Amino acid sequence: MSSSLISRSTHAAVRNAARSARTVGVTSRSFVSLSKFTAVKKTPSSAQRVTSTQFTRGIKTLDFAGTKEVVYERSDWPLPKLQEFFKNDTLALIGYGSQGHGQGLNARDNGLNVIIGVRKDGESWKQALEDGWVPGETLFSIEEAIDRGTIIMNLLSDAAQSATWPTIAPLITKGKILYFSHGFSVVYKDDTHVVPPPDVDVILVAPKGSGRTVRTLFKEGRGINSSIAIWQDVTGKAKEKAIALGIAVGSGYLYETTFEREVYSDLYGERGVVLRKNGHTPSEAFNETVEEATQSLYPLIGAHGMDYMYAACSTTARRGALDWAPVFEKANLPIFEKLYQSVRDGTETRKSLEFNGRKTYREDLARELAEIDSQEIWRAGKVVRSLRPDYKGE
Repeated sequence: MSSSLISRSTHAAVRNAARSARTVGVTSRSFVSLSKFTAVKKTPSSAQRVTSTQFTRGIKTLDFAGTKEVVYERSDWPLPKLQEFFKNDTLALIGYGSQGHGQGLNARDNGLNVIIGVRKDGESWKQALEDGWVPGETLFSIEEAIDRGTIIMNLLSDAAQSATWPTIAPLITKGKILYFSHGFSVVYKDDTHVVPPPDVDVILVAPKGSGRTVRTLFKEGRGINSSIAIWQDVTGKAKEKAIALGIAVGSGYLYETTFEREVYSDLYGERGVVLRKNGHTPSEAFNETVEEATQSLYPLIGAHGMDYMYAACSTTARRGALDWAPVFEKANLPIFEKLYQSVRDGTETRKSLEFNGRKTYREDLARELAEIDSQEIWRAGKVVRSLRPDYKGE
């Protein structure tokens, strides 16, 4: 998704990311390699996880272009603590599309008890079989998976969440946790009719990229940026659970938002300036626009083409992009025609020669670049970049 210009950081949290290696050794299927995963009888042991260097993280309060925000990172959740925290839980992933694939395999590789719930013999069922999920052990119907699970991760498409809710809702009993990766169904409950039971924690972990990117970055030891949000906190521990689950499914760092802000920024996700004017934080505006585009979407397009990227998106995001593309094209076409004519008739050439020939050229250029440099989005962006595990300073 594109963004308007906002930032450069006045203060960067520069740090060297320390590494803590994980022992591992099974080849796992990914959307990048598309290699086959040999079916196994049981969930792989911790000694069999996908090889991946995990970078140590911390919890920090950072200054995003003048706005202080808390960032939750990995250092408080080393693998043994993560496994201990979830030792009595079963993560039931409902749906095995892009996010289900990425988050499910990552949580499994982190040694958690993960099962998949999908329609038997459908395409998702077949995909799950290829990825090593075993019928009757880690692969079930949706109803049975929910019955067995303590943490119900509803990763169906937005439309499917609405269609299946009458069946799913009665199965989400007191004591379970309801997890989403997009707030659409809950925020637009008047249209979707998805109203969570009042006696369960309802949380959100929203990775800022496709499930394919979630998986790839996890295998590289990096982790994706994600937001967390709380809709209902019945136990008083919903936030802690959201942070832990965010790390479990492969997040590099997490920042807090609300269900509403996550939906509006994700579906809109075009102009950071407008996001800020509507109450979104600098980090959220940058992550939903520049960071997601450069770190998730553009690499997919470059490696596989636009159709592949569309296939990796949620059904809602895909529909919005397809519907709005001709609107943007119509609005922008006169500008691009004017630009082309300016190049063709020599206007651009004359401007370039005149500007570059000034004695004050360097000073004038520095002043123009400083205007960009000082915009909020690029100042926030510098802090966001400093959180990447491979950050080497600027």
